[in-house]
Amino acid sequence: MKNKTSKRKECQFCSNNIEPDYKDPKTLYNFINYYMKIIGKKRTGVCSWHQRKLTTAIKRARKMALLGFTHK
Repeated sequence: MKNKTSKRKECQFCSNNIEPDYKDPKTLYNFINYYMKIIGKKRTGVCSWHQRKLTTAIKRARKMALLGFTHK
């Protein structure tokens, strides 16, 4: 049997010492898929603390019309 050595993804926000902000849609686009659904933390590698902040930032950006609700 092979030993599985998985490399843990490091949180992008913790390593760069920044916080998710709803006024920065370019960064938020990295965390939503084509259908504008929020991608989970297992796929993105963001820690739990920043995933909650990221979710709120995406929802605020949608309300402020900086991000769309759907892909069309």
